[in-house]
Amino acid sequence: MPLTGIEIFKLLPKTNCGKCGVPTCLAFAMQLAAGKADLNACPTVSEETKAKLSEASAPPIRPLTIGTGNRAIKVGGETVLFRHEKRFENPTGLAILITDTMAESDVEARINRLNNLIYDRVGLTLRPEMAALRADSGKVESFVALINKVKTQSDCSLILISQDADILTAGVKACAERKPLIYAATAANAATIGALAREAGCPVAVKGANLDEIAGLTDQLTKIGIKDIVIDSGARSVKQVFEDQIFIRKAALAKTRSLGFPTIVFACDMTQDPMKEALIASLAIAKYAAIVVLSDFQGHALFPLLVERLNLYTDPQKPLATKEGIYEIGGPNENSPVLLTSNFSLTYFIVSGEIENSKVPAYLLVKDTEGLSVMTAWAAGKFVADVIAPFVKKCGITDKIKHRKLIIPGYAASESGGLEEELPDWKIEVGPREAAHIPAYLKTWKAQ
Repeated sequence: MPLTGIEIFKLLPKTNCGKCGVPTCLAFAMQLAAGKADLNACPTVSEETKAKLSEASAPPIRPLTIGTGNRAIKVGGETVLFRHEKRFENPTGLAILITDTMAESDVEARINRLNNLIYDRVGLTLRPEMAALRADSGKVESFVALINKVKTQSDCSLILISQDADILTAGVKACAERKPLIYAATAANAATIGALAREAGCPVAVKGANLDEIAGLTDQLTKIGIKDIVIDSGARSVKQVFEDQIFIRKAALAKTRSLGFPTIVFACDMTQDPMKEALIASLAIAKYAAIVVLSDFQGHALFPLLVERLNLYTDPQKPLATKEGIYEIGGPNENSPVLLTSNFSLTYFIVSGEIENSKVPAYLLVKDTEGLSVMTAWAAGKFVADVIAPFVKKCGITDKIKHRKLIIPGYAASESGGLEEELPDWKIEVGPREAAHIPAYLKTWKAQ
C-alpha cells in the first residue's frame, strides 16, 4: 500500500522552510500521501530520498499512457479495491474494433461513430477514445492501409492486434509516433514482441492461458526493461473475466508486482448479441478493466457506458461542478427571464432541463458554490446576498438584457431582501422551490 504521511515525513529534510508552499514538512508529507502535492516542490529533498519515495509510493497498478496528444489515454494507477476507500484514478478506455477485412463503407462508418459520438453531461464531454485495429487478413499491406486510414481520419489512440509478429512490426512502424498499444505478447512470441515494444517505446499487452503464465510473461518483459504492460487474462466467458479481474486487482494491491498492471477485456469476443455485449462491458468497467474493446459503437449502448464510467471515476469526496457563468437556453433575447442557481452539476442539469421543457428562452446564471446544492451552499454562506451580488454585477448579464429582474430559487427566498440592497437597480423575484414548477412559472413571467 502507499506510504502514510508519517512514513513520508520521516524521509523529508524536516527544515520547515515553507518553500514548497506548505508551512511545515509534516503538512507537505500529508499532502504527498493524499496525492495533492508533487515531491519536486521540495527544493531540499535529496535524490536518494526521491528515489526511495518514488519506489515506495508508486501505485500498486502501474500507470501508463497509450497514444499522444489530446486523445492520449492514461490507464492504471489504481490504489484501492473499492471506490469509497479513496477514488478510482484513470477511467476505463473504450475502444471500437475495426478489422482490415471489413468493407470500406463499414470502416468509414465506424471511424465516423468513433469521432462523432460525443455527449455533454454535467459540464463534461463524454466520448470514447480508442480504435482497436485487427489484422484479420493476414496481409501486411492490408493492415498498414487500415492503420493509415484510421490515423488520417481520427486522432484517437490505437491498439494494434495481430498474432503475426511481422504484421505487428509493420503496423507499429506505420504509426509509431502515435504510441499504440501492441497486442499481444504470448508465450510463443514474447521475446520478439518485447523487442519490438522496447525499440518503438510503445506499451505492450500480454496474453496467457492462465494467470500463472501471464505473471511469467510480465516478469520476462520487465527483465528486459519493458514496464508499460497491459494484461489480457485470456478469459472469454463472463464468469472467468469477472473472477480474473477481481483476482488481478487484489493481487496487485497485495504488491504482487507481476500482476500490477492495468487490464484489457474483449467484450467483442464474448457474444454476438449487441445488448449482451454492452452488459459485459458494463461489468468490465465496474470490475476493473482499464480498457474494454467493443465490436461497434451505437449511441443507445455507448452513452450508458460513458455515464457509468463517469459515475465510477469521479471522486466521491468532491462534488461534480458546472463552470460558473451565463448559460443561454433556447436562444434568449434582451427581454428573456434571468434565473439563478448554484453550480452543483445535478442542480444545474435539473434546472436547465426544466427551463428547456418550458419552451421559454432564458438566461441561467450559475454561481460557483464549490459544487454545493442551493440549500447546502446557502447554509454554508456560499449562496447569500453579499456573494451573489458581485457575481451578478460582473458576469455580464446586464449587457444582454433590457430589464433588471432576477429570479432566485425558492429555497433562497430569505436572501431576496439582502439582494435588493446589494443590487438596488434590480427587482428580485422568488421563483419556485421545486425545479418541476419552473415551466409553469416561466410561462406567466413578464419582463415588464
